[in-house]
Amino acid sequence: MISPRCRRTMAVPYQIEMLLILVYALTLSEGFYLPGLAPVNYCKKADVSSTCKSDVTLYVNRLNTEESVIPYEYHHFDFCLGKEENSPVENLGQVVFGERIRPGPYRIQFLEEVECAVACRKNYTGGNADSDRRMMVLKKGISLNYQHHWIVDNMPVTWCYQLETGKQYCSTGFPMGCLVRPDGEGCAINGQYNRPLHYYPFNHVDLEITYHSGKTEEWGMGFGGSSGRIISVKVTPKSMNHADPNNPSCGENEPPLAIRESSLKTGEFQSIVYTYSVKFTLNNNVKWSSRWDYILESMPHTNIQWFSILNSLVIVLFLSGMVAMIMLRTLHKDIARYNQMDSGEDAQEEFGWKLVHGDVFRPPRKGMLLSVFLGSGVQVLVMAMVTLAFACLGFLSPANRGALMTCSMVLFVSLGTPAGYVSARIYKSFGGVKWKSNVILTSIVCPGVVFSLFFVMNLVLWGEGSSGAVPFSTLIALLSLWFGVSVPLTFVGAYFGFRKRALEHPVRTNQIPRQIPDQSIYTQPIPGIVMGGVLPFGCIFIQLFFILSSLWSNQMYYMFGFLFLVFLILVITCSETTILLCYFHLCAEDYHWWWRSFLTSGFTAVYLFIYCCHYFVTKLSIKDSASTFLYFGYTAIMVVLFFLLTGTIGFFACFWFIRKIYSVVKVD
Repeated sequence: MISPRCRRTMAVPYQIEMLLILVYALTLSEGFYLPGLAPVNYCKKADVSSTCKSDVTLYVNRLNTEESVIPYEYHHFDFCLGKEENSPVENLGQVVFGERIRPGPYRIQFLEEVECAVACRKNYTGGNADSDRRMMVLKKGISLNYQHHWIVDNMPVTWCYQLETGKQYCSTGFPMGCLVRPDGEGCAINGQYNRPLHYYPFNHVDLEITYHSGKTEEWGMGFGGSSGRIISVKVTPKSMNHADPNNPSCGENEPPLAIRESSLKTGEFQSIVYTYSVKFTLNNNVKWSSRWDYILESMPHTNIQWFSILNSLVIVLFLSGMVAMIMLRTLHKDIARYNQMDSGEDAQEEFGWKLVHGDVFRPPRKGMLLSVFLGSGVQVLVMAMVTLAFACLGFLSPANRGALMTCSMVLFVSLGTPAGYVSARIYKSFGGVKWKSNVILTSIVCPGVVFSLFFVMNLVLWGEGSSGAVPFSTLIALLSLWFGVSVPLTFVGAYFGFRKRALEHPVRTNQIPRQIPDQSIYTQPIPGIVMGGVLPFGCIFIQLFFILSSLWSNQMYYMFGFLFLVFLILVITCSETTILLCYFHLCAEDYHWWWRSFLTSGFTAVYLFIYCCHYFVTKLSIKDSASTFLYFGYTAIMVVLFFLLTGTIGFFACFWFIRKIYSVVKVD
């Protein structure tokens, strides 16, 4: 199976209508993909029927690299083109992620082997402006190590090679060529590629298609041994200088095609002949449902993932012990002592957290902004929980391209009602009366910040001619979802939120605010907020490495079960950290907890940003300014959403804690 099963079930309280909209939108994209549910049967051309086909279509996707954030479509580099009018329709998530899937130029029939077939021929003449431009773009792509990403039967075409440890690694991309630097380094793929300051374009590919025969299977009855299901496609890229383009030879002794680094001289001619060979291999030991295993098993992540979980669990156990000690010992003794004092004959002066009971529910400054942040935070929190639940069940596996982003965006839009409801109830509990401003800000501010950042990034991608640029029609569709669906739903939620009675607090608020005594260093606001984000970040930073690698280093992320478990640990850690610090501040007679509870756990986002900067410096080789701007622009979007998510978790945990402790103590 492609993604691990998640054994936890979740019930997210939101309208059934929203769930129906979600399911309908997702089925419009490509339909749910459960590994092992939708295999494609192939057979020889003479046996084609409604249950099997002979054409093995190879699709090409956009090219990207670790040295730049800017992806480019396949035809940008002057490769051979297929019939682009037969391109599959991308869903919303694929368009936003910049995927551009097109039919490739390679003609493949099931069980028909091909030896050194010509895909096309590209000619370049020095002094010709168009030729010089096309050659320059090709050389730039090779020098930046841009990678092909091909797809056959909804499986990535893999390039497998030996690591220094002796283990085989199968990458879902392969380079378009290599450049030998002046010191002779740069083309480790083959010792023949050794001429300094020369480019070696990989103009030949050997494709090995492994299939599971249907001869002994129920689904293959009636086709004899001529039917099968594809379980893997592996590619071996090579550079070959075909002496006779009309009758090319693709033997092992064929010399490589070397193109010098300098431009072609005026009138000089250069030809690149693109060829391919196809070989079919039978393997009945691997079932179709297990065909992704060889890719996933070559990724040495599992042990590190378990270490990440163990590390997070240790932090959670430590925090849970601290909270349990406070709840069962300190807090219990406090409540017993306070109640005993009230029932005693001798009146004693109040002290500790009970002393601020008349101010603890005093509305904070900038209550409007806090309520808006909390509404949007609930929207992000529920979106993350439901998306991860679907991913755990296998609906959003890597085989279903773009489904993860599509699901997240549809959920975010559909969850405007909870956002408006929470924002309205919190704002009303602060005594706010500007309900129109509240609902407008809730529906506009946070989505507007994210969309504005995304739009600026898109302008940069447009300027670079990248395939990652979202078309104008898609931007209009996103705006329509925002203003046509999300904003009205936010108004609906706010309507019900303002209709309900304001939250009743367990203690009354004094008319005159109490003066807060001088605080020690560790109970002052800024040190407490800075310390509050350390432990939640410690639970996620190992998992964060794999997420960033999937985004920027073309790694495949599939361990959603681990991610869901880490997410639950993050929720617990944020809650417990905020409760601990909140209790210490109340004991120090500081009752300004509203914003502090939000910022304490929300400060985890600052550590996230610092880690992203560390990842950029140590793991990526990005040098151009446009890619740097794009990297930090997209990082800013992640940080803003993560800030709302963690801040909301901390606030509601602290809100519940304070209401609980002041409801069980006797107050005059």
